[in-house]
Amino acid sequence: MDTGAFDDLPFRGERLPIEDDSAAGDWAMAHRMLKNAGAAPPWVESDKEARRLIARLDVILERAPRVSALSMDRVRREYASVVHAANRAIERVNAEAPTDRQHRRPLDSAVEADRLERAFGPR
Repeated sequence: MDTGAFDDLPFRGERLPIEDDSAAGDWAMAHRMLKNAGAAPPWVESDKEARRLIARLDVILERAPRVSALSMDRVRREYASVVHAANRAIERVNAEAPTDRQHRRPLDSAVEADRLERAFGPR
């Protein structure tokens, strides 16, 4: 910084423009108030839940190769249940989100089942 490498950047000495305010349009003030209160819009909370469930799927896939043959059916049921719950959360995100830019694509149950079977590996 002493060499002046950052001297020619835009907005030097000015406040940086908040880009998410323009994307939120009329809702910018409401979103800022929610953020300052430690709350989030419902679609953001739904998206957090969807991401949490998708991460849980990854954990199940990661441990799948170490599952015994006797436990495979239980893991399949658990995985299918989490896929179903994730799709419900994704439906909430898509219904609550202010624009389609925040929408998520639902998980395909057949594709997810195939991923799990591949994760089990050869038996």
